[in-house]
Amino acid sequence: MRRAALSGVVAATLLAAAGCASGEPEGSSGPRGDVILATTTSTQDSGLLDELLPSFESTSECVVKPVAVGSGEAMAMGENGDADVLLVHSPEAEEQFMADGEGSSREAVMHNDFVLVGPPDDPAGVADAGDAAEGLSRIAEQEALFVSRADDSGTHAKELSLWEEAGIDPGGSWYIETGQGMGDTLTISNQKQAYTLSDRATFLATSSLQSEVAFEGSDDLRNNYHVVVVDHEGINTGCAEEFSRWIREETVQETIAGFGIDEYGEALFTPDALN
Repeated sequence: MRRAALSGVVAATLLAAAGCASGEPEGSSGPRGDVILATTTSTQDSGLLDELLPSFESTSECVVKPVAVGSGEAMAMGENGDADVLLVHSPEAEEQFMADGEGSSREAVMHNDFVLVGPPDDPAGVADAGDAAEGLSRIAEQEALFVSRADDSGTHAKELSLWEEAGIDPGGSWYIETGQGMGDTLTISNQKQAYTLSDRATFLATSSLQSEVAFEGSDDLRNNYHVVVVDHEGINTGCAEEFSRWIREETVQETIAGFGIDEYGEALFTPDALN
């Protein structure tokens, strides 16, 4: 998963952080400095980071520099020492990351779920499927338009696992790859009256969509998020560990539990750290 170059937004964040203090400098009572958080587009697009980070920074000498990318790219940043802490949702890749010695800790933070969304008239009859894999089979059989993120994200990994479960290798003119984040992919899917797989939080937070949830609720659609402290020379371990502890504290977990209720009538995430 190593990459030769970072995207512009990643590079800009790293440059902004360059030269800042890290760890626990002499005379400091605790960790301080910039901490680069590589996280998923869903935590950014849903507004969760905007809700949480000011609270962390108000009680810490650590300043979070979030970089919203797919989970695969977030872990590549960790492998390269370009991120201090990760907030990601690609469990199999995370387990491999830890097995490879790239992380010092991995802890549950929260979950939501994935949903198959599509045109209101549901031309492939996805709503009548027994599970998500069958829903994708129906889309493939009808060659109904499907838009994939195709970006090495946790959502893309989930999509590929569902196609594999369905015994289908998707391709052809009906299968469209965007290489973009969830919000942009939802917008493209909506414009093309196509189906796509989305985390529920980003779907609810993306305005002006005519697309509707076509299928939800099966066990294969759970979406787990973990916080991972990177184990790499030169990272801000002190601030990374402080952030990992903080996001799992009871008050923060309560904030996560309530996030989205006022605006959407339901919580966008379910806290897991207190279970």
